[in-house]
Amino acid sequence: MPSHSGRMSPREPDPEPRPARDAATPRKWRSFPWPREQVLEPAASGTPSAGITGASTAVLTKAEPTPASAFLSAWRPKRAWLGLIPTPRSTPFTFGYLVLLLGTSLLIRFGSPTFTDKLLAVSSTDAHNMARHPLTALLTSAFWIADGGWLPYAVIFAIAVAPLERRFGGLRTAVVFFTGHVLATIATELPVMALIHTDVLPHSAGHWLDIGVSYGFLTTAGALVALLSGRARIAGIAALELFVIGVYVTDDPASLASVVTVLGHACAAHFGLLGWGPRLRSVPRIAR
Repeated sequence: MPSHSGRMSPREPDPEPRPARDAATPRKWRSFPWPREQVLEPAASGTPSAGITGASTAVLTKAEPTPASAFLSAWRPKRAWLGLIPTPRSTPFTFGYLVLLLGTSLLIRFGSPTFTDKLLAVSSTDAHNMARHPLTALLTSAFWIADGGWLPYAVIFAIAVAPLERRFGGLRTAVVFFTGHVLATIATELPVMALIHTDVLPHSAGHWLDIGVSYGFLTTAGALVALLSGRARIAGIAALELFVIGVYVTDDPASLASVVTVLGHACAAHFGLLGWGPRLRSVPRIAR
């Protein structure tokens, strides 16, 4: 054939044909520095590959994990546990309420004792405040923690409030929470007011400090237990009752204030269990 200069170039002899490769002879593969090690194994002799008889088949296998990667994977947090933490996106009501409780707890700890005592006295749902400004007392009493221990309540809210919000939304969870708080407070303070009015209790009993969020989260906990089925519901009811009894026993069982508190706890827990639980079973789960 003509070359680029117009002259005829001599034809090169045809190369010798390559010898046929035996099927049993393994191919040589060039290794590349891939992120994961790739091991190529030849197929068994006589096994045809995808349409080519006698060709070897490459099989990719994962290499054994190194000790460092195994250690990191063992200590990596699980998604199931991370899902229990309240966040502004998944559980805005629970997260916002915990932020508010953190602020009031810091105010009690670092604020002026005179100022904080006045705030707590106004917010208390005692008989004196319930007779004069019940709405203010009922609303503000749920924004304080009596002992100032915020972290245990954060754990309780993550277990007893956040799961209900993930299932039914923040608005319905807030309704369950505050209705339980209001109902349990009225159910315990009205008898105290009647006993003070009939002089069975001294007038000083009308100024007992009554603040906290236990009535609210016990109501949501009771509603969650009612949504369980089978043995899980039985175990949940037992745990709920033991919690109420345990708080009463570890407080001061002989005092009248502890009796009023345990009655409020029992009322809130059973209101969620028997009142809200059956109603929420027919409510569809919110879409995520």
